[in-house]
Amino acid sequence: MTLSKNRIKYIHSLELKKNRKNDKVFLAEGPKLVGDLLEHFPCQFLIATSEWISQNEDLPTDDVTIITEEELSRASLLKTPQQVLAVFRQPEDTADFSVISHSLCLALDDIQDPGNLGTIIRLADWFGIEHIFCSPNTVDAYNPKTVQATMGGIARVKLHYTPLPELICALKGIPVYGTFLDGEDIYCQPLSSYGLIVMGNEGNGIGKEVEQLINRRLYIPNYPADRQTSESLNVAIATAVVCAEFRRQAALP
Repeated sequence: MTLSKNRIKYIHSLELKKNRKNDKVFLAEGPKLVGDLLEHFPCQFLIATSEWISQNEDLPTDDVTIITEEELSRASLLKTPQQVLAVFRQPEDTADFSVISHSLCLALDDIQDPGNLGTIIRLADWFGIEHIFCSPNTVDAYNPKTVQATMGGIARVKLHYTPLPELICALKGIPVYGTFLDGEDIYCQPLSSYGLIVMGNEGNGIGKEVEQLINRRLYIPNYPADRQTSESLNVAIATAVVCAEFRRQAALP
């Protein structure tokens, strides 16, 4: 079966958020990523080379098209196509704020870069953080660039889009952390095993409305302290540092 022009056009249309949202689908490419996601999301259709198909015979969808490398390159959004491309159904966003009272969760305040969001999802997966709460203006988690950057983490981390001020106001007696230049040294503070860690926008940090609701202000110190250095860390790198310290403390006897 050859790949139709209409299907290629449809695949490319999924670069736009409105099209993904209307059809409640998302795109993923590459053997590792597609292989991970096939176990977690319903697959609407899949296109792949005969080599990939021969190694993956038991597929959970009947809509499979075997294509040539040339056809894949026309359909793919990647510079270097990788054997297989699939369109999956998006999961329902069923936010449950109560998880924050007994587990560590992330909140993202207007993250704009798809790569940063994808990397943060991947980090959350690595550090066993199962829920991320995103402000409505945070980039779409199902942007193809975001999905690729998660390296499969999106299969195990649940994403929820909700106004953060309302979310935080609903958290009574629960620690809400954020990183600030005037915060307390993260390596000198006791960190809880549950609560919410808020990470801010790439250029502006955490917004004022959300900042006012944070009750644990942290600071990632540079080294040495008196050395002139960059103004700030990339938000994904900062998230890695913060999550690593939370998990290090949780592992202490």
